[in-house]
Amino acid sequence: MRFARTSILWAAAFAAVLYPGSLAADPDGEEPPFARRIDLSGPRFGVSLFSPGVVDKIEYETTHKIGPVVTQFGWQFEKRFGGGGGSGLTGVTEWIVLVGGMEHGTILPSVNWLVGLRTRSGMEFGAGPNVSPAGSAVVLAVGKTFRAGALNLPVNLALVPSSDGVRVTLLCGFNTRR
Repeated sequence: MRFARTSILWAAAFAAVLYPGSLAADPDGEEPPFARRIDLSGPRFGVSLFSPGVVDKIEYETTHKIGPVVTQFGWQFEKRFGGGGGSGLTGVTEWIVLVGGMEHGTILPSVNWLVGLRTRSGMEFGAGPNVSPAGSAVVLAVGKTFRAGALNLPVNLALVPSSDGVRVTLLCGFNTRR
């Protein structure tokens, strides 16, 4: 838990250093402009790497034999909260529902809720809870969304540290603005 709190504080400090004006109060005392909510939901696929302690915990909890590499398939429900102002920094909230382990003959569900920030260039970072057969923990994620016309191509790297070990996941996907 201490690691998670420290990581969140570092992420906030990082945002304050990159965008100091975006975190300051409005000096004019004016109301902020209305934010637009944008739906960027879409499919996700990727791979997770589990440390030995995580493999042991999942095998104990599910009674299925798995390896340290697990494919992931799922859906990301994403909302971006774009606002006015010149910082280019927007709020993002994401629910990521994944199913992994099918290549091992089992189903390992996982649910993640991330709250974070995205820059105008598509760089993003976030943190939030993760629940899976390996237990509950905090997920820390960074990523970049690339654009190809109207198509968005997000690539994210997530780290889930826990008392049993570490899970690292690389996810890719696509979505369009709705």
